[in-house]
Amino acid sequence: MAGLQRYMAVLRLFGEAQGTWTVLDMAEALGVPQSTVYRTVRDLLTAGLLETSADALYRLGPAFIEFDRLTRLTDPLMRAGAGVLEQAVAQAQLPCVGLLSRLYGDEVMCIADRASTDAHFRPSYERGRPMPLAQGATSKVILARLPARRLAKMLGAAHAPLKSELALIRRQGFCVGRGEIDRGLAGLAAPIVCEEAGLVASLSLVVEADRLDAFTQSRLVLMLVSAAAMIENALGENAPPACGLLLPEGEAVSGAD
Repeated sequence: MAGLQRYMAVLRLFGEAQGTWTVLDMAEALGVPQSTVYRTVRDLLTAGLLETSADALYRLGPAFIEFDRLTRLTDPLMRAGAGVLEQAVAQAQLPCVGLLSRLYGDEVMCIADRASTDAHFRPSYERGRPMPLAQGATSKVILARLPARRLAKMLGAAHAPLKSELALIRRQGFCVGRGEIDRGLAGLAAPIVCEEAGLVASLSLVVEADRLDAFTQSRLVLMLVSAAAMIENALGENAPPACGLLLPEGEAVSGAD
């Protein structure tokens, strides 16, 4: 390993299952010499990305908290969408969790979540947790807006039924899913696409599936589509001039394949 890859490999060892590591454990997990890990850890300590714990253990450092704050303050999607997300949850008029999510490599990342005061459930989607790109309304509505060539490369020939579903989602401009991520819960999502800001994202609500009758679904979908359009407009107004969202192979996000 070399360069940034070496640092990221160490940082990605830390997770919910194991939040502290020794240099020896890191070296064994990564299959590299202890001396290499020691130098990497030393640099990460200096940057505040790791800190020491007891018994020669290391954990993630406070620099992540600093950068999290800066992300909340400067991320264009957060700035344009946080207030709209709050309003959507308030106007849903039933227990729900609102999500503002974006494309993150080949996954989807929730960057903001808001729960209504009467929501006694929590979906698997939560801020900072990568989620599958091909499961759930929150993710599928993003997947449906990717350029055709990139979509084909990501899905391959084995996902023909999903491609048909994504084509329908793209035409109708929203997605509704039931129980795909969490049993007993339903998700409703609308896409947010802004080439100028380089973003493919979604605004969604997660509700209890047994509360989602036809009338409620229609009402929430209309609200989400309108709210997502408001976020797109705000992003477009505040984004600096750009040539579009550049993706692998030079593809740019657009409304047509």
